[in-house]
Amino acid sequence: MDYFTDERHESLRAEVREFAEKEVRPQVARMEADRGVEFELSREIARRGWIGVTIPREFGGLGLGHLAKTVIVEELSRVSGAMGAMAQASQLGVAKVIHYGSDAQRRHWLPRFASGESLPTIAVTEPESGGHVLGMSGTARREGDEYVLNGRKWFVGNSHIGDVHGVVLRTGEGSRGLSAFLVESDRPGFRPGTLGSQSGLHGFSFGELVFEDCRIPAANRLGEESQGLDVAYSSSTLYGRLNLAAVALGIHRAIVEDTVRFAEGRALYGRPLSQLPNIALKLGEMQSRLMTAKLSAYHASHLLDHGKACDAELMNAKLINTEYALDSARNAMEIHAARGLQAEFHIERYLRDATHVYPPAGTSDVQRLRLGQVAAGTYGKQWSAELSGPASWAWTELAQHEAEVESDAERTMELEASVLHMPLAG
Repeated sequence: MDYFTDERHESLRAEVREFAEKEVRPQVARMEADRGVEFELSREIARRGWIGVTIPREFGGLGLGHLAKTVIVEELSRVSGAMGAMAQASQLGVAKVIHYGSDAQRRHWLPRFASGESLPTIAVTEPESGGHVLGMSGTARREGDEYVLNGRKWFVGNSHIGDVHGVVLRTGEGSRGLSAFLVESDRPGFRPGTLGSQSGLHGFSFGELVFEDCRIPAANRLGEESQGLDVAYSSSTLYGRLNLAAVALGIHRAIVEDTVRFAEGRALYGRPLSQLPNIALKLGEMQSRLMTAKLSAYHASHLLDHGKACDAELMNAKLINTEYALDSARNAMEIHAARGLQAEFHIERYLRDATHVYPPAGTSDVQRLRLGQVAAGTYGKQWSAELSGPASWAWTELAQHEAEVESDAERTMELEASVLHMPLAG
């Protein structure tokens, strides 16, 4: 993938991988046994600045864009799907402030996200309406200079460790009757609810938020009243799909690496399992899926970083990465046989974790439905184009950096040409 990543991405990959191997891997067995929320590792990941990978440098972020974000989430997920999920869920909270926050909100929150001082979330789904955003019933009622919030949100990533929640609630009727708000976790009337009983991603909080006459200042509204649907859809389309593709990609990589290691170390019929034709075929199919999945995720990230219209590529990245990770997990189970059910071989964990990536930001059938609309020419607004261009600081900053690199390369060529007394090709 050298044609997508450069030395910045690979240096970042090495940094995250070293942290994941040294700091995260020794904690995985404990997280699996406890099945609670992993506070300390989550905070340590945030303190390393990785949540601020798409935040411009002027706000203290890394300003490296979506491909760098994909690399971070992939490398964390390769060791722990839960910690990869934590990092990707925080990115959704970052996005809402970058794209819909006021200048004051950006100045206040982005440096805090970048430093790891505060962890953001986004809360859209409700118990009764599920993925049907327009079916939500939670309300935000305007009273003078305040809003009064009532309702429950479900399946919120980082629910119990978040410091500020981006919440979409109903302020009126119909599709323009939704609005988005920033709600600090210490507001009276707000509390985390149940954690749920998920079968995988142990260590990641994916629970409930409860609002009971929770009062917030009107200045906490994100964007204009009635822009809540835009906040919800753009977060899912522009960030959620690619982020979850990165989680699935990291899990997929771990599946292939562990299965190859097992097949090479296990002897059967007098030779390594990996040399048996039927096993070699399965390993080859798993490797092919992994290469294709990585290509789709990196390509979509690359397009997004360059402000291109790429909704279809983002959908496809989510579809391919989730489906292929699950397919390879099943192949790994076949190769491990009964050992695949034992915790020490990790395959059953990978399968459980990969299953959790399937529903959020649209199941595979949702992605297929939207891709069918793309094929038929009936797909609607291109969120990737809508939120790109000069208004997107991360993309602008990335373009400036690439221009500087290109300029440096041109100056080097000019210097070499002058030394060798050779004319530059025009």
